[in-house]
Amino acid sequence: MAESSSRSIVIDAGVAQVAAVICDFARYPEWTGALREAEVLEQYEDGYASQVRFVLDAGPLRDEYTLAYEYAEDLSRIEWRLVAPSTVQRAQTGSYDLLDNGDGSCAVTYTLEVELSIAMLGLFRRKAEKMIMATALTELKRRVESVASE
Repeated sequence: MAESSSRSIVIDAGVAQVAAVICDFARYPEWTGALREAEVLEQYEDGYASQVRFVLDAGPLRDEYTLAYEYAEDLSRIEWRLVAPSTVQRAQTGSYDLLDNGDGSCAVTYTLEVELSIAMLGLFRRKAEKMIMATALTELKRRVESVASE
């Protein structure tokens, strides 16, 4: 696989609030632009999702894929990997690292590595990864802060 890309953002909410939004997969279609469906297929004994099926519809890019999730005990790290190749992806690994800033905010670092089934120059793939990460973090920040203010 190619090297991973990462990006960070500060969210005005605690680690627990950020982790709660990240782990609420069923609600992703409400606040993410490209995801049309998110279905928890399997759960761990503690209730956290172990496998989630996603349906992506980003205009010309459509895909259905399943990710397997693992969590740090304190939810400071949530990581995933693609269970099986999809129409568009051969492999995907990623993670959210959540760091309490000590002032009621949380620094979130999103790391993503995707190997596509379609040919794409490395430069364009990295640009696409960065755009995906920027959008995901912006949408996550908007969702967490709107939920936190309710």
